[in-house]
Amino acid sequence: MDTVYIETSIVSHATARPSSDIQIAAIQQQARDWWSIERPKFELVTSQLVIDEASAGDPSAAADRLRLLDGIPTVPIDDDVRSLARAIVSASIMPPKAAADAIHVASAAVAGVQYLLTLNCKHIANAHELPRVYRLLDDRGFGQLLICTPSEFLGGDNDNDEESDS
Repeated sequence: MDTVYIETSIVSHATARPSSDIQIAAIQQQARDWWSIERPKFELVTSQLVIDEASAGDPSAAADRLRLLDGIPTVPIDDDVRSLARAIVSASIMPPKAAADAIHVASAAVAGVQYLLTLNCKHIANAHELPRVYRLLDDRGFGQLLICTPSEFLGGDNDNDEESDS
């Protein structure tokens, strides 16, 4: 069974009160749908950084996020992870202010998971930077990681779409 690293934005969106902004509401629904439909198909891991980030803010919202993370094993954030995260920032793939995002990528890569699931498209699942992320990971022996969003898992079910065959 493949393993998915759950990044903070997933639990934040999956547990948030529905937004009145239609675009944000759609992303929230994708996170919820992934959790209910796709989650059972994978082994999940996260990191202490995710738990720390999910613990911040409104106590009631934090409790909801932590409930979703309850029982998910954590991968270590060790010297190898910190070194890889520094390399990501040093290569200007992510800015210094996104050092925590680089730790998420490095944690998933060093742990050998197949997928990093995120809704952070500014720094993690950024299509402009993903080729550089993958090149750096591959050069360092961590080429197995695929960074993706819930919609990339959910968008493939076209069993009832007759036009998908054309």
